[in-house]
Amino acid sequence: MKNSIITTIILITAFNITTSAQVKTSAQEVATPELAQQREEQKKTLVAGYLAIKNSLVVSDSKKTATSASGFSAALEKFKFKKLTLEEMNAATTARKGIKALADSIAVAPSINEQRKLMEKLSVQFWSIIDKVKPENMMLYQQKCPMMGTTWISADKKIENPYYPKNMLTCGEVIAEK
Repeated sequence: MKNSIITTIILITAFNITTSAQVKTSAQEVATPELAQQREEQKKTLVAGYLAIKNSLVVSDSKKTATSASGFSAALEKFKFKKLTLEEMNAATTARKGIKALADSIAVAPSINEQRKLMEKLSVQFWSIIDKVKPENMMLYQQKCPMMGTTWISADKKIENPYYPKNMLTCGEVIAEK
């Protein structure tokens, strides 16, 4: 009788410890409002970094473009994708590596024309992951210069072509929005 009581007490204690550990693990996995806010701030920083590169190209400022590209690359390095399937995670991680390499190349490019060529590729790749990095309550527009076929991303429907600002500043159209 004593043995069965002791065994029962041990089993109940073990069950309570296990349940407590599971609750703690589950609570740790649930995002807190503070973590969700930090995540949104990371997304805002990342998108702002891209937009800073684009806006620097609009005003043809090579040095500011390089600085913005470095900042964007650093923000991209810190950004971690969440809530993706393994296949989506692999695709997003591969895209991030390519985007980071392009941003790093823009930062050290010898001319603004070279920066613009790299930006064309960066814009296409960044748009491919935009759903995963776009902050809530922010509308982004993919725009395209129909004469040249180049695309870029903007936070505004107003067209400011970063590739040909002197001759075709307003040449373009919104082709997608998210």
